Amino acid sequence: MAAGEAAIRPREDVPLAPLTTIGIGGSARWYLRARTVDEVRSGHAWARDRGVPLFVLGGGSNIVVSDAGFPGLVLHVGVRGVVWQRSGDDAVVDAGAGESWDDLVSEAVEGGYAGIECLSGIPGLVGGTPIQNVGAYGQEVADAIQSIVALDAVTNEMVSIPAAECGFSYRNSRFKRGDAGRFTVCRVRFRLRRGRPRVAYPDVIAWVERSRLREPDVRDIRRGVLEIRRGKGMVLDPADPDTRSVGSFFVNPVVSAALPLESGAPLYPMADGRVKIAAAWLIQRAGFPRGFEAGPVGLSSRHPLAIVNRGGARAEDVLDLACRIKRAVLDRFGIALLPEPVFVGLAGDARVRFLQRAD
Repeated sequence: MAAGEAAIRPREDVPLAPLTTIGIGGSARWYLRARTVDEVRSGHAWARDRGVPLFVLGGGSNIVVSDAGFPGLVLHVGVRGVVWQRSGDDAVVDAGAGESWDDLVSEAVEGGYAGIECLSGIPGLVGGTPIQNVGAYGQEVADAIQSIVALDAVTNEMVSIPAAECGFSYRNSRFKRGDAGRFTVCRVRFRLRRGRPRVAYPDVIAWVERSRLREPDVRDIRRGVLEIRRGKGMVLDPADPDTRSVGSFFVNPVVSAALPLESGAPLYPMADGRVKIAAAWLIQRAGFPRGFEAGPVGLSSRHPLAIVNRGGARAEDVLDLACRIKRAVLDRFGIALLPEPVFVGLAGDARVRFLQRAD
């Protein structure tokens, strides 16, 4: 064992479905809960020495696991600890990858800090936010990230990567593209500032107007975002079957402003001259309304972007419905929806290849 590596003993044949928000998937051949950076490093070394594949699991909110499970080591990152450094109205907060994302947002908002208030209610852990460049209601986590600390699987060394080198783009990052699987996020550092919240998204603007708030603060906006998300079934609730999902299954596509679309299509201008169109609008007009049912899976009764496990669903069912939706939108509008979740143990599946095609 190399210096600095912790002694570990992974468990065998651990069910993964209970560790996901959609409640689907087989078992991990081996499973390790890594609570320290040394255990993260040791998990990588363990898998490398045995020549087995490794998958890094966070909060389980944005993944679809194969019915056959995962044939290697699932490394469940649980590095904890939050450290605040405050200076006047500015703050830098260093959070472990295993911390609850919404708990961190709540703590920031209670301190009056702006920068992540519109990301309230998003399930999962801190470590997953830079990978997906999590965003909602006109705000994305890339705007607040200063740097991340991660294990580089190539060198087996811990590295600090500044935000400028993370390759952030709309719902994307280098950790999801060319460097997928290379870096395991252990800590994330955010820069926040006391001040006015962001009120730029139509849903949030409408909530502020309905609430008759002339000068909403970050606490108001968090309250509003949580209310909006609950109304769409996007806040986890064990008693609410509409929340048994991976969250939004498809990313809102960014298309040419010259693309002909039906009158009334909700379009949001982007900085590069293109426009973002609501995937939910496309899905509904392609024949999949809220509450659509397809056996044990379906769409949320409150938001057509969420594919839900209605009870006893398998990954096969989720993939089949997702492909039906993508094909219908492609045939009607010529727009290829792209999936947001990560597919685990499904390498080589033709449906996954189709879902991930951008053309």
